[in-house]
Amino acid sequence: MSASNKLTADRSRLLSIAVASLFLSPFAVQAADFTSDGQTAQEPPPPDPERFGPVRQTLHDWHVVIGAGASFNPKYEGSDEFEVSPFPFVSAEFFDRITIDPTGIDIKAFEKDAFRLDVNVGYDMGRDEDDADALRGMGDIDFGVTVGGKATYTFGPASFFVSVDKTIGGSDGLLATAGAAISQPLSEHLILGAEASATFADDNYMEAYFGVDAAQSARSGYAQYKAGAGIKSVDLSASATYLINENWVVRGEQGVGFLVGDAADSPIVKEKVQSKTMLMLGYRF
Repeated sequence: MSASNKLTADRSRLLSIAVASLFLSPFAVQAADFTSDGQTAQEPPPPDPERFGPVRQTLHDWHVVIGAGASFNPKYEGSDEFEVSPFPFVSAEFFDRITIDPTGIDIKAFEKDAFRLDVNVGYDMGRDEDDADALRGMGDIDFGVTVGGKATYTFGPASFFVSVDKTIGGSDGLLATAGAAISQPLSEHLILGAEASATFADDNYMEAYFGVDAAQSARSGYAQYKAGAGIKSVDLSASATYLINENWVVRGEQGVGFLVGDAADSPIVKEKVQSKTMLMLGYRF
């Protein structure tokens, strides 16, 4: 089974288990407890709170979180138009080493003291020229699978990281990101976080997402433009996570990205400052 198909199957199984644990109840078996004259033969037994205990315990051991949210983002990187995108969310951790969430599969490969190394498999959704009027004539960028790794060093509430991701298919590009993040609980219920990073992109990525070749120029009307490798963007974000109780959690995040270098100078870029907003409600087992 391919990585993308396996990921889809795993997510479907997790969602099915989560939905079942939330909504199945012990009352269905009582429907047949009626006499021929329509009266109940006996008082129904009280609900058994332990009936689905093993399922809930398994989901707890897997650190499962299910939820839904919405994001408010540019229609494409460099767009001055925005769109609201609702999304479901399922996250689970297995054996304290493997994490599956909407971004892909992450495996903890090595950990010693404050240093950690992860490897991951994810995806790049690509880009459709129908996503925005400004992309008409630019053609589509196909979906691609990403493989990569991330090294993190943690120092108190702060962490410093470097990640590299290679796309197979689609743009065939490579992205490398370096940055720092901090997470600080302010109370038993509220956790604030912040992150700053810079992202490098290779020639393949830059040409796919920001370049304009002769054929694209003829179709779109943009001047030909060659985008070379270099720093693509600098990104900042702030987040707030509120633990409503031991199960329910709400998270909001506001980010802003600054396109720089050849990316910022591309004729398809209408806005160099890219705002990104996300709000999500989740249930932790």
